[in-house]
Amino acid sequence: MRVVCKDLSMTYNTQEESILALQNVNFEIGEQEFLCILGPSGCGKTTLLKLISGLLKPTSGKVIYQGEKSGKPLTSVVFQEHGIFPWLNVLDNVSFGLEMRGIPKEERYPASKGFIEKFGLSKFIKNYPHELSVGMKQRVGLARAFVNDPEILLMDEPFGALDAQTKLILQEELLRIWKDTRKSVIYVTHDIEEAVLLGDRVIVMTQRPGRVKKDISINLKRPRSLEIESSEEFVNLKMDIWNLIKEEVQIST
Repeated sequence: MRVVCKDLSMTYNTQEESILALQNVNFEIGEQEFLCILGPSGCGKTTLLKLISGLLKPTSGKVIYQGEKSGKPLTSVVFQEHGIFPWLNVLDNVSFGLEMRGIPKEERYPASKGFIEKFGLSKFIKNYPHELSVGMKQRVGLARAFVNDPEILLMDEPFGALDAQTKLILQEELLRIWKDTRKSVIYVTHDIEEAVLLGDRVIVMTQRPGRVKKDISINLKRPRSLEIESSEEFVNLKMDIWNLIKEEVQIST
């Protein structure tokens, strides 16, 4: 499934004013591609993700999905806040989306257990969220998104609230599992190193109203691990992207 964002604009209207969050955003993502979106704070990254997911309707423009319908969910969204249910254990949290689709327990439980194992949660399958660390809760959210088998996986800074060590571990886990599933992913982040490590491409947004400033191909070999961050090519890409974002930050100050 391919996604085409065509002339997307979004205005929020309040009693006091109208806020133009996004203006004429154009880009596309191909099948099995990992696309990262970066930009200064307040540039509309989360708004863009909500438009693609259908949680918001654009003021103008449209989101086009191209490809054969498979009967799978079109999108699954993973937010920075894990969003798991405190009254359900790990297994039932991970299988919740399948249950909502009417998939019987004898099918959804084995599928969910497979991703629970992939994300290193097998020993906690019967535990409830209050018994889990923040990083483990985010693993549950990721497992739930993957097992639901969407055409496109949307992620809004899923590791943004984690400590540095947990974040690095989950980045490597995400790369490993994405390699096996090859989902199309749109990943919003404020972390340049994370974007270069994970992405096939990085889109850099302007300050508000958000527009596409530059679309950058990340031609680093896969599979990738954290060791690649010390390479000259990685460092050069990181600095190029930082300079683009720095320009936008300086404009607004």
